[in-house]
Amino acid sequence: MAYAFVSMFFAGFTSVIAKMGLAGISGELGLTIRTLFVCAFVLIFAAWAVPTHEVASVTSRNLSWLGLSGVTTALSWIFYYKALKVGDVATVALIDKGSVVVAMLLAGLVLREVITLRMIAGAGLIIAGLLVIAKKP
Repeated sequence: MAYAFVSMFFAGFTSVIAKMGLAGISGELGLTIRTLFVCAFVLIFAAWAVPTHEVASVTSRNLSWLGLSGVTTALSWIFYYKALKVGDVATVALIDKGSVVVAMLLAGLVLREVITLRMIAGAGLIIAGLLVIAKKP
């Protein structure tokens, strides 16, 4: 849980900082520059944190699923940056957080995780909040 809250904190900063960085450039260029920084940082982190013997345990199944995750991440970022370039940070970031509902649905359908009534109620509230925020007055 602690890691999730730290992630939430940095994700909140990401949107505002990215919007500031997009001033005067296209969303596509901004995304490309950001991705280069992310790649460099993750490679440095991996060199420090991942034991070398662990690399040998990677299977083709791991590569397939993580590769697919990389493709969906790239698509998410492409559309997020397009939205961020033209929209308000608060609105775009909130709608993006609707991914929680998509993740919950997929966790139940694909991973067969148990989805409780409390989680369904929370997802409903998230969707209601998204509709309220996304609707223009």
